[in-house]
Amino acid sequence: MAYDDLRSLLRALERDGDLTRIKAEVDPHLEVGEIVDRVNKAGGPALLFENVKGSSMPLAMNVYGTDRRLLKALGLTSYEDISGMIGGLLKPELPHGFTGVRDAFGKLGAMAHVPPRKVKDAPVQEVVLRGDDVDLDALPALFTWPEDGGSFFNLGLTHTKDPESGVRNLGLYRLQRHDARTIGMHWQIHKDSRNHYQVAARRGERLPVAIAFGCPPAVTYAATAPLPGNMDEYLLAGFVRGKRVDMVDCVSVPLQVPARAEVVLEGWLEPGKTLPEGPFGDHTGFYTPQEPFPALTIDTVTMRKRPLLQSVVVGRPPTEDGPLGRATERFFLPLLKVIVPDIVDYHLPEAGGFHNCAIVSIDKKYPKHAQKVMHAVWGAHMMSLTKLVVVVDSDCDVHDLHEVAWRAFGNTDYARDLTVVEGPVDHLDHAEMITSDPEVAERVTKRWKEYGL
Repeated sequence: MAYDDLRSLLRALERDGDLTRIKAEVDPHLEVGEIVDRVNKAGGPALLFENVKGSSMPLAMNVYGTDRRLLKALGLTSYEDISGMIGGLLKPELPHGFTGVRDAFGKLGAMAHVPPRKVKDAPVQEVVLRGDDVDLDALPALFTWPEDGGSFFNLGLTHTKDPESGVRNLGLYRLQRHDARTIGMHWQIHKDSRNHYQVAARRGERLPVAIAFGCPPAVTYAATAPLPGNMDEYLLAGFVRGKRVDMVDCVSVPLQVPARAEVVLEGWLEPGKTLPEGPFGDHTGFYTPQEPFPALTIDTVTMRKRPLLQSVVVGRPPTEDGPLGRATERFFLPLLKVIVPDIVDYHLPEAGGFHNCAIVSIDKKYPKHAQKVMHAVWGAHMMSLTKLVVVVDSDCDVHDLHEVAWRAFGNTDYARDLTVVEGPVDHLDHAEMITSDPEVAERVTKRWKEYGL
């Protein structure tokens, strides 16, 4: 069974010897990012920074930095556990005999625990701060890379709902801390929350927003999943974790958040209110430039009595994005096969930021079959943003990049096999490469033993 909250997972990781408490004071300006990036790339443990300069709140990092930890957090032995369940639910055969009827009802029963449930009392509302008592500077935001435009919260789960349909959206977007009560919302042009904001602006209304930190692991994963805009991420979270997610009404906005989160920020977006956001060292390994994005005023903060914050470091792969992206790749294979039944398997390389490249294997049946599959992939929801689709035969292991490169580089007639088309691309602009600050890197090296690593 998946863990009900972040802190219970951290306790379990510590029992396993897979969490290190760092008691030495660390600076969220560049130092924390340098430490976490090194530990993650070395396959090291989850980290709990207990003494973050400028904040009394502990900071949990690299929690999902390995496949083993993410699987443990979700209560799984393999990513195939979920893809197998989804594939079973998608099978359309009619039941045959008593066994078939029993299996069919079993599928329906597996969905009964999925919807979230509302509760009245929530640990995340043990402390409530309003108005001038709100101080975002007390939360450990990260200034990760030298050319970043400010300090960011990188694992805040953003809740909005469509002002007309009432459909909820849960998304994971970077959040720039502009001042003690203002957050920048990096809502790219294809994001559902941006659509909600535009609908509210057209109606001349404010948009309520709630941002939750330190959520149950299945909820955090669901926020990263590329679901259609009309599907509730909390249904996926309940399906993955094997039971409903407890939700509580927010204090000052008409939204619900996980009852067992650590910290929640509540506020309203005014139509047309924007501030310059970025630059930001992104998960591609390059900086995205500064642009105007909506600026959220925080009216209320709720939290546990002794809260902790969770964040991630993004940058040049591999990072903590890796396990989360691999989970999505495996979980969504059965759904992709429904849309494109020609597909045998696929791989979204982390080096391509997952969405920029898709390697697809097919059992080729006729000339130009690969081109048909390419166009079908580009028509599959968020895979429309894929820049490069590589199609190989079914006997090629799509996860073995050496074998894929051997076939693609050495056995391709580009005059015949290459197809170039125009289509949408991600909002992110990949220009300047991310590199560490050399002085900070040297300081971290000298202090490494002091961190207990």
